[in-house]
Amino acid sequence: MDLLVSGGTLVTCDGDDRVVVGDLLVREGRIVAMGDAVAAELRAPCRVLDARGAAVIPGFVQAHVHLVQALFRGMADDLPLLAWLRERIWPLEAAHDEDSLRASADLGLLELVRGGTTSILDMGTTHGHEVVLDAIARSGLRARSGKAMMDLGEGVPARLRETTRDSVREAEGHARAWRDHPRVQVAFAPRFVLSCSESLVRETAALAEQLGALVHTHAAEHAEERELVVRLLGDTDVNVLARWGVRGPRAVLAHGVQLDDREAREVAAAGTRVVHCPSANLKLGSGIARVDALRRAGVVVGLGADGAPCNNNLDPFVELRHMALLAKVRSGTSTLPAREALRVATIDGARVLGIDDRVGSLEIGKEADLAVVDLGGPHAEPGGDVFGRLVYACKSTDVRHVAVAGEVLVRDGEPTRSDVDEVVARAREHARRVAARAKIAG
Repeated sequence: MDLLVSGGTLVTCDGDDRVVVGDLLVREGRIVAMGDAVAAELRAPCRVLDARGAAVIPGFVQAHVHLVQALFRGMADDLPLLAWLRERIWPLEAAHDEDSLRASADLGLLELVRGGTTSILDMGTTHGHEVVLDAIARSGLRARSGKAMMDLGEGVPARLRETTRDSVREAEGHARAWRDHPRVQVAFAPRFVLSCSESLVRETAALAEQLGALVHTHAAEHAEERELVVRLLGDTDVNVLARWGVRGPRAVLAHGVQLDDREAREVAAAGTRVVHCPSANLKLGSGIARVDALRRAGVVVGLGADGAPCNNNLDPFVELRHMALLAKVRSGTSTLPAREALRVATIDGARVLGIDDRVGSLEIGKEADLAVVDLGGPHAEPGGDVFGRLVYACKSTDVRHVAVAGEVLVRDGEPTRSDVDEVVARAREHARRVAARAKIAG
């Protein structure tokens, strides 16, 4: 049956940023009519989502997350980046088994969809990624996701370190196995320059080009890390990655906090994408990315929550608000107004993932990935510009309904594909087990 999203304020994030008051009609997973045109297209019977008193927006695109780290929430607080990785995150990832990977992915996916996120770019760990891909497929979300790739690095546990050959072979196997899935595709994810050899990165970049896949890595995140890269390799990580083939529209650099003006221009000229993770950058002391300068230089910038241990949540509204406010601190109060900030979290994120022809805005013919956000809470009333209310006032708890390709994944705040209590109970149990195996207090 058709899906009718009834009586809302449609915030399209299309090329004209139109706001339309009225209905939206979905047929066979795609938007077929909006506003006054719905009445002529409507067929009975149909499924109905009540959007009265709410904004209907494109589903959020989180272009950098770590589902495998959802179990580690609260286990790695108040540490700088390299110590955070070596003392907590890597030992915890090494302690994952298939059951804990599944529990972590399920927890992260549940949090994401309840907050209105419909598409993600995810980086796993070096083992067991088949479990994560399966969890994403079961969740109903749209994703690009890949195993972390690591063949060297100081302090890397034995279970996370791979040979170059095995790492590339396994990642390629995942990519070929999932290439025909309608929602889930594999991205190649060399973790960062300090944990990857030149051979690994070059082979990965070539393979991604051959298979039409994304290459997703961390770069220009923290000053200490950047200094170490320059000391070891004689240049910045962004320049090294570009020489090794990680550049262009299929290359996605998470963070970009340390990018200078010259690098920003070069990244823009190449078409390389950058993902801003404001909460994680604040918590790890990495700094505040110059989002306004990057966008003015022509860089396509998306938004992401990163991982639960450096955030500590996956809430798109938190990231949206932080991004908009921090941009004003860096570049002035008129910088990144709410209308533009919402685009970064929706259509620009879709551009980062290379799926903006399918999702990221509410337009006729696009797949119906959307969220219905209640505007009636006391924290969002009594009114005002709908963009300002969404960016500065609304919260993930205001999300009423969520759909991906027309399938309703959240109805009246409740997920339709998973049991919240069961997911949380399994997460608690496996978090205790992983922490015990890693000898870290949970």
